[in-house]
Amino acid sequence: MRVGLGYDSHRLENDRKLILGGVEIPFHKGLVAHSDGDVVIHALCDALFGAAGMKDIGTHFPDTHPEFKNIDSKILLAQTIDILSEKDFCVNNVDITIVLETPKLSPYIDKMIETLASIMKIDCSRLSIKAKSNEKMGFIGAGEGVVAFAIVSLND
Repeated sequence: MRVGLGYDSHRLENDRKLILGGVEIPFHKGLVAHSDGDVVIHALCDALFGAAGMKDIGTHFPDTHPEFKNIDSKILLAQTIDILSEKDFCVNNVDITIVLETPKLSPYIDKMIETLASIMKIDCSRLSIKAKSNEKMGFIGAGEGVVAFAIVSLND
């Protein structure tokens, strides 16, 4: 068994889409990034690559490459799973924490779990997603950004 930890953060800006865990969340702000900015999937890909000893998401999907401009991060996750499958890795379980002040994510968590589990070809019971606020502290508490942490275990 192998374990990997992933982290990502992006700035929030008005009049952009907020996509977290592959789900579009209705909100007046969204994430600024080269791709769609889905910090949940980016942290998850980093954790998956880390557990496999395969560096990070930027190594595989560089933000300097035009192919990844505005890409749907669900595509990046599917490609990550394909890369790991080629090396005979399979996902055992995933635990994700999203940190943002608003909006509240509880109505969207189940859809995120269903979306990500489907892409990773695992049962929903092997994936946990939690949302936390930062109690109005720092850039997250001021509503300026979002952070996600992911930890995964892989079987080889």
